[in-house]
Amino acid sequence: MSENKSGFKIAESERQSWISLAAVWTGSMICVPCLMIGGVLSLGYSMADIILCTIIGYGIICLYMCLMGIQGCDTGLPTVSMASDALGSVGSRYLISLILAVSCIGWFGIQASVCGSSFSNMIAGMTGVVVPDAVCGIFWGVIMVLTAMYGYNALKYLNYIAVPALILVLGYALYAAVFRDNGLSQISSYRPEQPGSIVSGISLVVATFAVGGVISGDYSRYAKNRADVVKSNVLGVLPSGFLMLFIGSACSIVTGQYDISSILTSLGLPAFGLVALVLATWTTNVTNAYSGSLAMSNLLGFDESKFKITTGVVGLIGTILGAAGIMNSFTSFLSILTSFIPPLAGVVIASYWIVGKGKPENFRERPGVNVAGIISFVIGAGTAFLTGNVIPFFVSPVNGIVISMVLYVALSKLAPEAAMESNIRK
Repeated sequence: MSENKSGFKIAESERQSWISLAAVWTGSMICVPCLMIGGVLSLGYSMADIILCTIIGYGIICLYMCLMGIQGCDTGLPTVSMASDALGSVGSRYLISLILAVSCIGWFGIQASVCGSSFSNMIAGMTGVVVPDAVCGIFWGVIMVLTAMYGYNALKYLNYIAVPALILVLGYALYAAVFRDNGLSQISSYRPEQPGSIVSGISLVVATFAVGGVISGDYSRYAKNRADVVKSNVLGVLPSGFLMLFIGSACSIVTGQYDISSILTSLGLPAFGLVALVLATWTTNVTNAYSGSLAMSNLLGFDESKFKITTGVVGLIGTILGAAGIMNSFTSFLSILTSFIPPLAGVVIASYWIVGKGKPENFRERPGVNVAGIISFVIGAGTAFLTGNVIPFFVSPVNGIVISMVLYVALSKLAPEAAMESNIRK
């Protein structure tokens, strides 16, 4: 790789086919969180509304994901580097690291909670002994942290078991929910007792892959051209994301359960299904701890020698959140993701596509902090949060993206260049 001053630029010989990149996104979408959000959607939406929310929500993600990905393809740079024009090298480093760290810690806590609940149900079904979900969650949280600290390289072998097992379970769950005991009729005629608004449903869908959309450049920089970015993103996210949300919501409607472990038990998979769920959350959560640790290390300025410490801290905080009942605040956590992550993409997109006219030669890695980018992001995120939680208006992540883009363009044109950059340096 040819190294530049702020990251690693991809050489032409390292470019890959769009099919291989699409496979990466498909693998990211086949996960327990997508199933869970499908279950959440079933609490307030009919299947027709869920399909509508899914199409629009993933359409929004794919749109900004493609724009971010094309920039990565054009420049050959990872997200932190290519965001340095909009936010400054220091602003990009700390803001993106903070968002990734918070997101990974939150997801770690949620998945530790799901794993604990699944393990508790499995023990109860096999022995009749009821172990509290929180105790099981702490037990598995510790195992996941230790795996991330000392056994991450061996995780690929566990994936060889976990991924096929989860796919088999999902296949059976889909069959049991849709084609058995008049499930299809039940799903098609289902109407929730308290219907939710379409815009809220769209926001929940966006939350499933909000982070992935922003950091898409980390992977799309390996694409051969812009067309391959679009194909890999759209075909990698839309079909698999739609299927996962459909399975999660369909199973929830048929069983009347929201908790994914309870759903599998109700569908007749108390043992194998729960084992697969434990393995799936284990492998995914080790990645959350690993990625969260990298983000925290970058945020705190630690080198690789402190990696195990930051991994332990990320996992410990996540485990505590899981035991404390973060699942009870699941929708609030998703609301935070949809408020604070898409506006970040809005700032970067405005910088490259509007101010820079979408031309790689106009891109530069700006030193220090770009105050215009930080202000635009903060106001855009605040707008998204207010319109999604306080004064409902339109689709909150779209509001945040649009506001952050408009503000960035306005500030970039109105304010002198010198006023937009601080003297802060790495």
